[in-house]
Amino acid sequence: MLQLFSNKAIRSPFSKQITRCFSKLPSFFKIHPRIQQAIKECKPVVCLESTILSHGMPYPTNLEVAYEVEEIIRENGAEPATIGIVDGNINVGLDKDSLELLARPDIHNITKLSRRDLALVKKGFHGSTTVAATMIIAKLAGLKVFVTGGIGGVHYGASESFDVSADLTELGRTDICVVSAGIKSILDIPKTLEMLETNGVTVCAYQQKNFPSFFSANSGIKAQHMANSPLEVAQIIHTNEKLQLNSGMLIGVPIPKHLSFDGQQIQSAINKALQEVEDKGIKGREITPFLLERVNQLTKGKSLKTNIQLIRNNAKMGALFAKEYYNLKKKQQF
Repeated sequence: MLQLFSNKAIRSPFSKQITRCFSKLPSFFKIHPRIQQAIKECKPVVCLESTILSHGMPYPTNLEVAYEVEEIIRENGAEPATIGIVDGNINVGLDKDSLELLARPDIHNITKLSRRDLALVKKGFHGSTTVAATMIIAKLAGLKVFVTGGIGGVHYGASESFDVSADLTELGRTDICVVSAGIKSILDIPKTLEMLETNGVTVCAYQQKNFPSFFSANSGIKAQHMANSPLEVAQIIHTNEKLQLNSGMLIGVPIPKHLSFDGQQIQSAINKALQEVEDKGIKGREITPFLLERVNQLTKGKSLKTNIQLIRNNAKMGALFAKEYYNLKKKQQF
């Protein structure tokens, strides 16, 4: 059961708000003690999804990256909170045993969870959270900044298949700041940006005019807005919160240029993988894992290495954004 803070333990101006928020949570919603302590002291917390861990990379690379990303966040002054479902409990902050469990879908039955799936959580159930599910859980825990690799979006051929990620809808109704290297490059980036605009999502490229393209720093598509510093990102989050817009924000952080993938090379691999999806009749939630694995094969492992590098970079920037945001919060409260 979730352990709430006693009134004596809380000495910050956030005590009443924290107690009221946590008292409404169900017994199967567990917040790790170190995350509880960070929230109590208004210290920066950065959320991480668990689908990357269970379905995004092979074992043991996935587990090694999970540990490394959490450490990068700590080194940059924030507390990491990886979110996932273990034995029917929604966990904000995972211990080593839980990370190991979710990293082995070949051994354990790990279900990939979006918004529509969260109500299925029950005892004995293990699940990893997508961007959409992670945003919902982060919001319930009172957190604000969430780092991922790339968000879902509009799939090629969506005019026929209607295959559009729930991430886009969630960004339109859940006020979490999502830090990513853009939209997964296996998706239709222009259409995804159009749908984000329709959903009222604030989209910013970080320190450049064009939106990043996941494996590549530049998609060639101009972003709606640009943020130039961690403080500016923090101010955008804070203003969004103050205006009660109740919609999310997407900060596109470009992968460092010396790590950026050649655009034509990656697109050629993606096009071939997309054709194979159609030829094999792959549908629904199986499309993205297949594409990521196949593109990695076609690029001889280079796409996976680039993916790891961009996640590391996003983690660092997310921690810096969170620090500035929590500094603004503390100034406001005091």
